Amino acid sequence: MAVLSTTLMTLVEWGKRLAPDGGILDIAELLAQTNEVLTDMPFQEGNLPTGHRVGVRTGLPTATWRLLNQGVAASRSTTAQIDEQCGMLEARGQIDVDLATLNGNLAAFRLSEATPHMEAMNQEMAQTLFYGNSGLSPEEFTGLSPRYSALTGAGNISHVINGGGTGAATKSSVWLLGWGAQGLFGIYPKGSQAGLLHKDLGEGDAFDASNNRFRAYMDLWQWKCGIALKDWRYAVRICNIDIPNLVAQSSATDLIEAMIKAIHRLPFINMVRPVFYMNRTVFEFLDIQRRGDVIAGGGLRYENVDGVATSTFRGIPVRKVDALIETEAVVV
Repeated sequence: MAVLSTTLMTLVEWGKRLAPDGGILDIAELLAQTNEVLTDMPFQEGNLPTGHRVGVRTGLPTATWRLLNQGVAASRSTTAQIDEQCGMLEARGQIDVDLATLNGNLAAFRLSEATPHMEAMNQEMAQTLFYGNSGLSPEEFTGLSPRYSALTGAGNISHVINGGGTGAATKSSVWLLGWGAQGLFGIYPKGSQAGLLHKDLGEGDAFDASNNRFRAYMDLWQWKCGIALKDWRYAVRICNIDIPNLVAQSSATDLIEAMIKAIHRLPFINMVRPVFYMNRTVFEFLDIQRRGDVIAGGGLRYENVDGVATSTFRGIPVRKVDALIETEAVVV
């Protein structure tokens, strides 16, 4: 039996996209995810060709009570520099010229293939934002989970709240992120462009599995991006949320209590734009727990913001992020 190529479109796949009238079907994007974090993230141009360097205050000068006729020693603050790196995310597409022009609607056909490429880029970016680790994969930027990965022994353990789950890797996390120039923001390399770039490479030579040439329409998608965490106090992770316990509503994490704790971890909430992020399973059971909370609905509200239905908790938006997996290992 012939094996279908995973990189090139076949005539069978082409046929599946045709409507009865010969046009291009409107494809139901069943693989699309909801990753609202990407619409919240502010970006700024980095000050390095490969990322961004931030300066942080690590120590304050000394203030001294002075007696008359007694001097005070001079002192100074201390600072440190942190380099945040960007990664280069790319995808390529190619379609045989004769295949693409079979039905005479070239533009619509190419668009039907461009849409899933862009969705794949968005999903990869969202997943790397939370789970990327340049120490293990140098081509990536380092996301949030490796930075908030311990309940003991690290300098930021006050911002890692234990959801109580133990045992098997069936855990998820809720994040409270403070977006802004003083907290967390996205970056792109100095001299480059922000966002997802598309280059129509036009018609050119492509190669089949036997390295033989054929003419194809080719596209390139590229996204140079990373994150900069200027002040670690503006991110809080609620980890070890046991999904089976949450679904069974037995020994489940008290999501409302944990989210209240997370809010109080932010040093100056008005300095940033705070947003909660969780996957749809956790969001569902947050809603169920809210229903059972008799104190003002638990603080969870549903509002209309700029024409979009938005959930908020104590005035802070709550977003769904499918990139937050349910198979995280226990944080210890």
